[in-house]
Amino acid sequence: MPKKYSHLLIPGQIAILLGHSPILLAVPAAEDSELEMPVVEIVDSAETLQKIPGTINVLTQEELFESHVFNVNEALRKIPGVNARDEEGFGMRPNIGIRGMNPTRSTKTLLLEDGIPLSYAPYGDNASYYHPPIERFASIEVLKGPSQILYGPQTITGTINYLTPNPPSKPGGYLSFTGGTRDFYDGHFNYGGTVGDFGGLVDITHKESRGARDNTHSDINDFNIKGVYDIDASNALTIRANYFQEDSQLTYSGITDAEMRNFGIRYNPFKNDRMMTDRWGTSVTHQYSINNNATLTTNVYWSHFHRDWWRQASTTTDNQCGFNTARLNGVAVNPDACNSIQGRLRDYYSYGVEPRLHVNHKTLGVDNELDIGFRAHFEEQQRIQENKQFLTGTITSFAERNERETDAYSGFAQNRFILGDWSLTPGVRIEHVDFRRLNKLTNAAGDTTLTEILPAFGIAHTPNDKITTFFGFHGGFAPPRAEDTLSNVGTVVDVGPEKSWNYEVGVRTKPYKGAKLDATLFHADFLQQNAVGSIAGGSTPLAAGQALYQGAELSARQDFGPLFDSDHNVYLQAAYTWVGTAEMTSAFRCLATGTDCNNDTARAMANGNFVGNRLPYSPEHNLTTTIGYAHPSGFDLHLETVYVGEQFSDFANTGTAPVNGNGQTGKIDDYVVLNVATTYHAKPINTDFFVSLKNLLDETYIVDRTRGILPGSPRLVQAGFKVNF
Repeated sequence: MPKKYSHLLIPGQIAILLGHSPILLAVPAAEDSELEMPVVEIVDSAETLQKIPGTINVLTQEELFESHVFNVNEALRKIPGVNARDEEGFGMRPNIGIRGMNPTRSTKTLLLEDGIPLSYAPYGDNASYYHPPIERFASIEVLKGPSQILYGPQTITGTINYLTPNPPSKPGGYLSFTGGTRDFYDGHFNYGGTVGDFGGLVDITHKESRGARDNTHSDINDFNIKGVYDIDASNALTIRANYFQEDSQLTYSGITDAEMRNFGIRYNPFKNDRMMTDRWGTSVTHQYSINNNATLTTNVYWSHFHRDWWRQASTTTDNQCGFNTARLNGVAVNPDACNSIQGRLRDYYSYGVEPRLHVNHKTLGVDNELDIGFRAHFEEQQRIQENKQFLTGTITSFAERNERETDAYSGFAQNRFILGDWSLTPGVRIEHVDFRRLNKLTNAAGDTTLTEILPAFGIAHTPNDKITTFFGFHGGFAPPRAEDTLSNVGTVVDVGPEKSWNYEVGVRTKPYKGAKLDATLFHADFLQQNAVGSIAGGSTPLAAGQALYQGAELSARQDFGPLFDSDHNVYLQAAYTWVGTAEMTSAFRCLATGTDCNNDTARAMANGNFVGNRLPYSPEHNLTTTIGYAHPSGFDLHLETVYVGEQFSDFANTGTAPVNGNGQTGKIDDYVVLNVATTYHAKPINTDFFVSLKNLLDETYIVDRTRGILPGSPRLVQAGFKVNF
């Protein structure tokens, strides 16, 4: 392994070089450690990667460190197929879309941590109002294709698995600090070790910064511990526990076109808005090696997410205290003069158990790999909306008091037939979901169920260690939210799940020394897509219809150091996504109740007026490129260019936004952002020093119009050090 990579390895990892780029795996690194780390990884070896009949990308610790990403959006933009949209500038509420899907609140993406659901309600409300700091993770895996059926429930576009580091065999760790503009501070401590059969690791992060707008500031703390006990030759146990806390000055509403014109894109009058969250999570993983060919891994997990978000406006169309009229005309509003504030108070409980059995077996002379498992998963949502007189703090009304429960049972099986250079992988997943909803203001209650069978099949061909070609298809599935399929009066709404047929064909190749290239064509044909127009909370009625997404993605890297057998390495890297088609192919029926289906947008969608239009928030082009230079002394410098193509913000594909519009419609122009990062590793003191510039040219651009106009981050200058010990 090149020396420049070695000091970046988190203790407890090994590196496998694929095309001279390291793939970091969260397994024991030291030969004197006997611990087996029971972590559910999608990629656990280079051999596994060759046999996977689908697209998979691994973002390594080395890549994360040398570019000094400070949030998950920066990290995921390095992976083809992924569109990570900014919101508050701190990455705490990521909007992740894969292969053209609307990224709003990451509702169509499955997020895992060490193979365990990370979202607080992946079945009943798969929205990301929480995300751990990127510093917690050792590497990131992104899986697209038929192998997604092993995870679920979201199998439409992609699965993101964040891997935490394991305890090192010898005591060690690091302490890092980063500071920068907009009052940015980031302190990170990681330390662990192994004594006898026990290993432990503690990871602590504190971050704070002003966001991308006026009157915003985030302050977060993240505590993570991990312990491993090697019980005997056949049994190993891993225990994880984490606590996350956020206290942010943060509003939900964007701004209107007139406000942007009069006060600038970073204008935000709602200085009194505040979000406070706490998340507790724990899991226990037991790994039982039945014999040399069979391993049973069982995950038991629990989490509680608490959120209090007090805000005086949620969108630019809210008319509390006359805000709507003033804001549409570009008149400055005074939130201190408004004696109204709403508290969106939430508690989510999620827990479950999931045994997985992996068996290597031989049938009729053919090598096979069988993966089979079952999951019982349970969710409880407690949702309250309190309306207060802001100046006095008096509760004037309760707009919502809801309890929502989801019980989900899933089974999955996949068998890989290995026929020389070929592998054939059929599989199936079954999902059964029970929804219940109780309106505690009226005692109205309802319940409903759904069951889906999701087939999958993939073929991979690896004639040599330089190339793998693959083809696969699978049934895509995403359950409806509990609040969509059950109305507030207890009636069942004929929503149904999102369903699609997903196909891909691609190649992974290392054609010559220092080069790596992955390319994939994808096609997603939706039998039903459930879509909300421009408002995350559903102000535009939920609608369902047929849609088509298709395009290509490309990942490439060239290291010239290995190619020319030099210790000096110039490297080029690119991640490109082309979504050539992202359109409605049928009328979209309105799924709302009451009079919501009578507005102009709902009628136009039901009449098929928008058939052929491009779907919102689906840019045709996304490109992230990097050019860098690594000196054998430990110096690294690279320039990153991020390009996001133009996109529409509504179903009608409105072009230029109205001069005094509400900011929620209108085309979002394409933009380019340049980032620079440099690192020097001082070997005598085993310390890294680094400087990074985000948005080097201080470009001003719009990233979102969902609830009004939101800007991308301004230029950020950050510098720091990392002491390894």
